[in-house]
Amino acid sequence: MVPATRQEECKGKPEVLHLSFELGRKEWKLAFAVERSMKPRIRTMAAGDLQAVRQEIVAARQRFKLAEDVRVVSCYEAGRDGFWLHRFLISIGVDNVVVDSSSIEVNRRARQAKTDGLDVQKLLSMLLRYHDGESGVWSVVRVPSVEQEDGRQLPRDWEVLKKERTLHRNRIQALLISLGIRLTLKADFAERLESLILWDGSPLPSEMKLRLKRDWERLELVERQIRELTKQREEKVAEGGSVAMRLIGQLLLLRAIGMTSAWLFVQEFFAWRQFRNRRQVGSLAGLTPMPYRSGESVNRDQGISKAGNVRVRTMAIEIAWAWLRYQPQSQLSLWFKQRYGPGTRRSRRVGIVAMARQLLVALWRYLETGVLPEGAVLKSK
Repeated sequence: MVPATRQEECKGKPEVLHLSFELGRKEWKLAFAVERSMKPRIRTMAAGDLQAVRQEIVAARQRFKLAEDVRVVSCYEAGRDGFWLHRFLISIGVDNVVVDSSSIEVNRRARQAKTDGLDVQKLLSMLLRYHDGESGVWSVVRVPSVEQEDGRQLPRDWEVLKKERTLHRNRIQALLISLGIRLTLKADFAERLESLILWDGSPLPSEMKLRLKRDWERLELVERQIRELTKQREEKVAEGGSVAMRLIGQLLLLRAIGMTSAWLFVQEFFAWRQFRNRRQVGSLAGLTPMPYRSGESVNRDQGISKAGNVRVRTMAIEIAWAWLRYQPQSQLSLWFKQRYGPGTRRSRRVGIVAMARQLLVALWRYLETGVLPEGAVLKSK
């Protein structure tokens, strides 16, 4: 009996063609295999070449002697390329999953080889294990629809603009202080700039004055865009044309919840996520506690996981402080005051994180059932 000369050749008709992607800025690497014992087929192509992806899938089917209608499954890590590739693969009949990069197991040795070729083979081996039934091999990212993803652009753009405004203001004031001038920035800054003088009575240097004018113009542009987005945001909520807008309006009825926090909670979290229990709410926000207990070692608390949505987590902690102020008779506020009120400043900072998790769960239940958080009150009209 003559042994097979290629590992790829196997008896019978394989059911699934497995494909993994390693996405680079200039090049993509693709790895194909049918089962674990096979040597993977590795191919390199230009980044974003969708026609080449189609051709490589066809070539892999032919190479492994598969039928044209064989099932194809694929995976790639969530990253810069987002979800457009996932939508393309689904459109051509490929069963794709987007993988959370932080959930991929790694070698714990001090030194390890890392190349794109090794990475794509690692993903392929994990994809084979995943479709063999190892559900805990990694975490799969839930892909939003185009509309759901588009709904997150306005609040994220508003967030970027707020940071840019702070940057421009700080730069202008830093430049002025470097000249010995301390000035509050107001709407008439451009006019006042012409009359500013240095400590010795001399006028501002010409190049410095031009730079300050350019920075002020950029600041005015950012301020105008912030006002436009704020108005656009309020108009959309007032119209209430979608489920997300109605959820935002529902959150706005509560004291301590403003437009910014309501918009972020809904568009980043509640509008398109389907939670089954409170643990999923806390986990997705990265507010899950991480204890350390191993053998006879000292038990300690490592804090929270911080593995979820950083925007929601940050806002939840900020709103928890506001909840203490504007909802003082709520069950959450009374619990915090009883347990952490007499403690130190550090203990209150730890406690507010625990309260933020409970508050997110309470808001989720409020949006799902319409039942107010215990002891909470609505805004007066």
